[in-house]
Formats: sequence, structure tokens, C-alpha cells
Amino acid sequence: MTAERTVSVDGSPVRVTEGGTGPAVLLLHGSGPGTTGSGAWAATIRALAGSWHLVAPDQAGFGGTPLPPRSRGGLGVWTEQAAALMDALGHPSYAVVGHSMGGAVALALAAARPEQVTHVVPVSTMGAPGAPLSAELDAVWAAPAHEDGAREMLGRLVLDQSLVTESAVAARSAAMRAGEAAFATLFPPPRARWAVDLTLSVETLAAVRAPVLLVHGAQDRLTPLRPAVLPLLDLLADVRLHVLGRCGHAPAVEHPDDFHRLLSDFLSQD
Repeated sequence: MTAERTVSVDGSPVRVTEGGTGPAVLLLHGSGPGTTGSGAWAATIRALAGSWHLVAPDQAGFGGTPLPPRSRGGLGVWTEQAAALMDALGHPSYAVVGHSMGGAVALALAAARPEQVTHVVPVSTMGAPGAPLSAELDAVWAAPAHEDGAREMLGRLVLDQSLVTESAVAARSAAMRAGEAAFATLFPPPRARWAVDLTLSVETLAAVRAPVLLVHGAQDRLTPLRPAVLPLLDLLADVRLHVLGRCGHAPAVEHPDDFHRLLSDFLSQD
């Protein structure tokens, strides 16, 4: 059972989808046009709701959460809003799971709030020093808000093209059209600068004290395994990596059972 509500965070509205009972887990979505917290994490909330209380916000500029006044988004804004949201919801400690852009935000949040963040799971993550903007991610950020654009974008996210169904395309294109104006301000060209904005410093990564589980697809074309993840193994204090074979950029979609089992096992560890 999930519920949606709008929470005031530092005077700005944040749209949140929640479900389940137990220790809190913050779920942070990625950066593709039309992405929302509920769209990215509905299946995960259903799978884990028996053991955890899951919180999936629309981050600033996405879905039902507008950008704060005089803001264009960026790592600092998303990190600060995530921390303030969990404060507003009354969660003194929580795990954080983040996909792609959300993985970089999750790591930055863990560095900024080491006394609160208990576990970190960056999935298909951005944020590694020196990782370039891939041509595939550049194309995703540039995807036009219509059905052909949605179809092409979804095809870049997954290895198994049978997952790009007509219903998925229709839902994503509708979400892209609804968020088109806000998204246009987030990653305008030249887009490499926005990948740089999402890069974490060596010092920030060293400040992450919580245990980290990196989850990645071996065939991820948006954040390729070597430049996006392997450097993090040398820069994080307590880290392990799980690579899913026959998997692109969306492990939660392509291998949901394996992904949710990994999450459950890791989050259960003290």
C-alpha cells in the first residue's frame, strides 16, 4: 500500500510517495526526462514494504516537485533537499538508495550526514571522479517529449528491448510532456558541465562512513562500469560491488528479483 503527499521542505513543496513500515529507506530517482519517485520505485516499495518504510520523493525539477525559487537544480540542491525532507518527516536515521544521478546524491548525502545515513546503495551511479558524460546519457538528457523520443530513450536504458512495451512508452511520454518545461532548465547543452556538477570530490567520497553497496549492470551504456564504478572501489572506506550480467542501466527493471534480494540482504545488515 502506497500513499502520495506533498511535504513542505524549507518552504518548497516536495511530492513524496511512501509505503511500508519499519526503518526508513530513502529512494532517489535518476535524471531522465519524465522520471518521478513513484515511477522509478513503485515495484521496490511493493517488494520491501513488509520490512521497511520507503520514501520516494520527486527531486526538485521532476514530477510534482518544482525547483526552489532562483534555483536550477544540481547536486547541492538535490542533496540539501533530500536531507531536509528526511528531517521534516522525522527520520533521525535512514538508509539511502539512489539510481544514476540519485546515486551521486545518495553518496553526497551520506558524506554530509554521516550520523544519520546507515547504508548507501548507489545503483548505476554517477559521481565518480573523472567519469565523462557518455554519448548515451547525453542523448537521454536530450530526448524529445513525444512517443518516439520516449521509445528511443527507454531503449537506451535497458539491454532487453522486450521491456520497452507500448504501455511503458505511453506512460513515459506522458510524464515527459508533463515535465517538459521544468526539465528543459536542468540539463541544457553543453551537457558535459552537468556531469561535472554531479561529480564527487575525493574528499567527499572519503567522508562517507556508512557501508556502501554498488549495484551495476555489466552492459550499462549510460554509466559504463569501468569509468563510472571501478574508481569508487578505491575511494570509499567500506564498499562492495555487485555486477549483474545481461543488464543495462536499470537493474530494478531488468532483474527485479535479484535487485530486491540484494537490497533486502544489505539493508538487514547492522
